Amino acid sequence: MKKILALVLIAMLAIGGCAFAEGVLHDKNGDGKLVVYGIYKSGDQEWFLNEGESARRTVEEAGGEYYYVDVALEGQKMLDAIEQAHANGADGIVTCTPDQTMSQNIVDLCNEYGIAVVACDDALEVNGEKIAPWVGIAGYDIGSSCAEWLCSYIEENNLKDDEACGVLIMTMSTVSSCVPRTDGEYDVLSAKFPEFEQTGRLFYADYDGTTEKGNTASAAIITGNPQITKWMVMGANEEGIIGVVRALETAGVDAESACVGMGAYMAAEEYEKGSCLKASPYFSDVAIGTYSVNTLFDVIDGNEVEMETAVPAEITTPENYHDILG
Repeated sequence: MKKILALVLIAMLAIGGCAFAEGVLHDKNGDGKLVVYGIYKSGDQEWFLNEGESARRTVEEAGGEYYYVDVALEGQKMLDAIEQAHANGADGIVTCTPDQTMSQNIVDLCNEYGIAVVACDDALEVNGEKIAPWVGIAGYDIGSSCAEWLCSYIEENNLKDDEACGVLIMTMSTVSSCVPRTDGEYDVLSAKFPEFEQTGRLFYADYDGTTEKGNTASAAIITGNPQITKWMVMGANEEGIIGVVRALETAGVDAESACVGMGAYMAAEEYEKGSCLKASPYFSDVAIGTYSVNTLFDVIDGNEVEMETAVPAEITTPENYHDILG
């Protein structure tokens, strides 16, 4: 009987040991559990909510705990969130920082606390050099594809020499991941139709990524240029372009205008209502959430990782979005 009990105890210990080993997968700080924080600059936006949910699933599938934090574009909240993660025994953080000038401080603080960190969407960088692995989109190529679509639209509708037609590029000049998007848009447009810039029909408005600021920034340009009644619009993110769509509707010049979004995660409703959002490149927030966490796991485990991982995109329109978005 004692021998049987001993064998049972050994078996139970073995099973417990296996369970424990599974539980400490990617355990950087050696406390017997996996804890990951997702810290996002605008955590109330649909993009980050979708990305964060994908990150959560990936962490939980690995047996870990995931905490989602919205820092609402505030730098101090970002630092507070890292402190909170440290206090809660976090092994790693995936983050889209609210302020890229804080990149070195963020990485230094994570290193001080022994927390692995991966940037998503907006890079952690100094002087244009990434100082942590990054997962996001190929911004310049996607911006170029937006402009190529819009140029085709301009050509098909004979708008190139129409003095009532102007182009508005919505920029986010302080966000490094967004600058290549609008650079790609400008380069393609200026190469194809230099007339817009030469005749003073190319406009810019800078905003912070929110729908509200996209609306107010574009409204100032739209109302200040009543000679333009056919607006061709590109920008740096979906929320901002939706803000422009609403501004065009308010000004009563949406009927002959065309906007190109960025991400397509708000496009379906606009397509269904027949708004002036005419196209939007789809790139997966879900993929970025998954890739960012898997990259984080590699960092935690000491594996070699790429400093840049970019997901591809495909242009959606009212005609094809069911096939692309599902």
